[in-house]
Amino acid sequence: MGKRGGFPGGAMPGNMANLMKQAQKMQRQMEEHAKELETKEFEASAGGAVTVTVSGKKQVLKLTISPEAVDPDDIEMLEDLIVTAVNEALSKVDEESATGLGSLSGGLNGLL
Repeated sequence: MGKRGGFPGGAMPGNMANLMKQAQKMQRQMEEHAKELETKEFEASAGGAVTVTVSGKKQVLKLTISPEAVDPDDIEMLEDLIVTAVNEALSKVDEESATGLGSLSGGLNGLL
């Protein structure tokens, strides 16, 4: 009984082998991009009163609050500024990640 599925003789046609090589290359590039992203820091500010620095791993590294932002009668405003700054910094990480991955996946168009 003959072999079912696969390619005759066990060898991949040239185009398929090329596609596999390109996929492996892209995977290595994606891993490198992810490692590089983890080493970067992203900073965002809200209202000029709160500044947040996050890592590419999406961890808050630093939070700076100017004294003028501390009003005991308006804690909610300070909380809002912190949330806004953190979310903006995290969005920067996402943008950087998407930009890098988009440039890597652009090479697939020629293969498919």
